[in-house]
Amino acid sequence: MPTSAPRPILIIKTGDTLDTLRPHMGDFEHWIETGLAADTGMGCGNKADPANAHQPPPIQVLDARQASPLPGPETLAGVVITGSHAMVSDREAWSEALVPWLTRLVAHGTPVLGICYGHQLLAHAMGGEVGYHPGGLELGTVPISLTPEAQADPLFAHLPSQWNAQVVHTQSVRALPPGAVRLAGNAHEPHQAYRIGANAWGVQFHPEFSLAAMQGYVQHLAATLPAGHPPPMVQETPQACSLLGRFAQLCGLARH
Repeated sequence: MPTSAPRPILIIKTGDTLDTLRPHMGDFEHWIETGLAADTGMGCGNKADPANAHQPPPIQVLDARQASPLPGPETLAGVVITGSHAMVSDREAWSEALVPWLTRLVAHGTPVLGICYGHQLLAHAMGGEVGYHPGGLELGTVPISLTPEAQADPLFAHLPSQWNAQVVHTQSVRALPPGAVRLAGNAHEPHQAYRIGANAWGVQFHPEFSLAAMQGYVQHLAATLPAGHPPPMVQETPQACSLLGRFAQLCGLARH
């Protein structure tokens, strides 16, 4: 009997990166696709050696702002929701249209990874609270600490208890959805990562950001920092970047 085509990982595009970065670095979906195909030990923005790389499911991109039909959860190996310069609390029509679909994905057990805006939108869809962070902008390379619950989590268990990640956000998940498990946080943002059910995760940080991408955002936002504020630290973040490759592996292992 002929074999059916493998189900894809669908990247839901919710925004674009900076105009100054996109011409020479590509956009959010390109960075995510690179990370999904990379070995889990590689840094962000580094393409895997084809001889050694794992083979993720095929990858497709859907721009949520274009009112395209959303596929059934049973047709997908997994879903990644990108970051955006939009705000979840604005409740834009295209964003709110994703909410019932996200709840279907979670109920079906389809692996889901929400990044920054996607992390907040997933929390909103599942009954959490999203709003502006009282501490303002979090920007640069920041320390992340795992919770004890992360030690047995399929996505995070391979990581050490502390590592660095790239962040740029003014809104955050102010209250987790009912039943969500907090997996990571730091002094500024207690909800850096969470899981809902067995297969849905949100991460406030950016596992897809390379060093150059983070530097671009720091330069773009430098003028918005308070007077006398020290320049944000920017470093490579290989542990955070490894999460995309690990998520792709989990999508390949998932059975619906």
